[in-house]
Formats: sequence, structure tokens, C-alpha cells
Amino acid sequence: MKEIRIESKLSVYDNSNELPNHIASLMENAKEARLKAYAPYSKFLVGAALLLDNGEIITGSNQENASYPSGLCAERTAIYYAGAQYPDAKIVSMAITAGAQNNINTTPIPPCGACRQTIAEYEVKQEFPIEIYFMGTSGKIVKSHSLANLLPLGFDRSFL
Repeated sequence: MKEIRIESKLSVYDNSNELPNHIASLMENAKEARLKAYAPYSKFLVGAALLLDNGEIITGSNQENASYPSGLCAERTAIYYAGAQYPDAKIVSMAITAGAQNNINTTPIPPCGACRQTIAEYEVKQEFPIEIYFMGTSGKIVKSHSLANLLPLGFDRSFL
């Protein structure tokens, strides 16, 4: 038997003032998108903003449905829109903010498993890592230099 060790390296910013200006602006776009979420069941609002290599900023918010599996997360809403409207553009950075509607959440909230898999697909497709910044509704912000940091041993087209 052989044992392997998998590690992730993340950066933590105390607040958005520590972010590079273009990322602070991207996070502001994510915060604005979060306020447009449709989450009448969970009351959990998520906003995402993508910076594409062509300079475009794409936003998305979670959209729930009474038939729960029919809803869509903010990250996938933004990614699929970017893929449909700008199929040749690369996603350079992603900013995510999330939290309950009536609570302040200072714990950084990473993408869910389904969103991680979707982000992984686009990293493989574009052959370029996506910087991911995530936070609660305020407070600390975590940065991962790529999705592979958040989803080690990911599943991709190489297995098909």
C-alpha cells in the first residue's frame, strides 16, 4: 500500500479592502447579483460574478424552484450564460458571496459540489485556471488560484 497526501493552498483576506482593485470590483458585482437571487424557499442568497479574458463581467444569482432540483446555483447561472454568449472567452476570475437572507454571515462559503464540477469542466475546456474568491455576506474572503485546489482528484473528460 502507498499513501498519498493532497494539500490545498488558499489565501485569506481580512476584508475586501485587501483585494486587488479589479477583484474588489468583481466582488461588488457579486454582491449586487446576490440581491437579485430568487430564493423564496431556502432564503439563502448567492451571487457570483465572472471576469472574462475579453473584459466582460458576467453575473448570476441562485434561482430556486418549488421542484428543488429544477433550481440553479449562482455560479452555474453565470458560467452557463458566459459559455452561451462568449463561447471563446476564458473565465479568468470568479467572485462569490453567499448567506442567509436575514443574517450576516462572516464565514466564507465555497461553491457547492455541483458548481465545483461545473467550474472544473470549464477549467479543462479553456486549459486555464480560474481564480476563485469566496466570502459570506461580509468579512474574510478566501482565494483559490484554481478549482483544482477545491476539488482534488476531480472527474473530467480524460476518464471518458
